[in-house]
Amino acid sequence: MNDKTKIALVTGANKGIGREIARQLAEAGVTVIMGARDLKRGQAAAREFAGAGLAVEAMEIDLHRQDTIDAAAQAISGKYGRLDILVNNAGIIDAEDGPPTKATAASVKRLMETNFIGTLCVTQTMLPLLFQSKAGRIVNLSTTLGSLSVNGDPTSPYYEARLIGYNASKAALNMLTVQLAAELKGTSIVVNSVAPGYVKTDLTGGNGYMTPAEGARLPVQYALLGEDAVSGRFVEPQGAVAW
Repeated sequence: MNDKTKIALVTGANKGIGREIARQLAEAGVTVIMGARDLKRGQAAAREFAGAGLAVEAMEIDLHRQDTIDAAAQAISGKYGRLDILVNNAGIIDAEDGPPTKATAASVKRLMETNFIGTLCVTQTMLPLLFQSKAGRIVNLSTTLGSLSVNGDPTSPYYEARLIGYNASKAALNMLTVQLAAELKGTSIVVNSVAPGYVKTDLTGGNGYMTPAEGARLPVQYALLGEDAVSGRFVEPQGAVAW
């Protein structure tokens, strides 16, 4: 590997959109670290990709276990000395989530701890490595459901999708994008929220109108933004999304 090869970390990369993001980045010549809560599953996916000639490796990253996040950062630092791309893809839904009057508090807590706080922990831990990059890129996998404007618009097709825990966790993730982009203004690091679209994955119960490969395209595009990159945006395949 030469110094020009980009190094990427994709969380939740052993399945779904994360797996396809890892594949497409590797196909673009990026060396990809596939973060997975279940290391065996991550290693199985990495072996498959490596067998196709792609530069990938698996690392254990559990958003609920800071020790795994720290260990991954230390391993990346020791082997590569930097991180060029962080794709915060790992996230969950919860069967006990629902409208504010019906969702369980435990469900909302689980969603916030994973989708927002866990992602914040990964981002904070990886930032020193991103600062070692000449052009760091952070992509937060959001959803149009995380838009307060969309949630409050009776004409929106998403208006009835009232999942207080999931939607709020993604709105909080968008707040991370907004504040981090402002805090890092003037540095080499660009941060954006990307809503990939309604993708057929385990997360959506197999529902959706896009394949994981199609859903990965926009996050990959933002992970590979060039020198003219704009920071602090919230986008979906159709264009910009109102916060």
